[in-house]
Amino acid sequence: MVELRTLELDTVFHALGDATRRRMLRALADGERTVTQLAEPFEISLAAASKHIKALENAGLIRREVRGRTHICRLDPGPLASAQEWLSFYERFWNGRLDLLEQLLREDDKHAPQPPKGDDQ
Repeated sequence: MVELRTLELDTVFHALGDATRRRMLRALADGERTVTQLAEPFEISLAAASKHIKALENAGLIRREVRGRTHICRLDPGPLASAQEWLSFYERFWNGRLDLLEQLLREDDKHAPQPPKGDDQ
């Protein structure tokens, strides 16, 4: 189970590791798109776009439906929830560290010598 989950996360993070694929996912958040529509903003061939789409599909981030000769893609955000869950551990870790730093800085400010009030030289 742990190995399967690790493999799934690896696949999701690999898919998200490419700027073109992230932009494609962002476009799909606004609604379904054809492969041609997904490729359009990039200076890449349809074959290259298909490879990016396949990586997103393998990660489970998109679903592709064939309607005649047209391939329609839509976002499947489920795997993003797993990635967010994994990242949330580190968010809590860093928030805890930053809260501790803030506390230490406030304590340090309390013990720092204060300039005399009313001294307008």
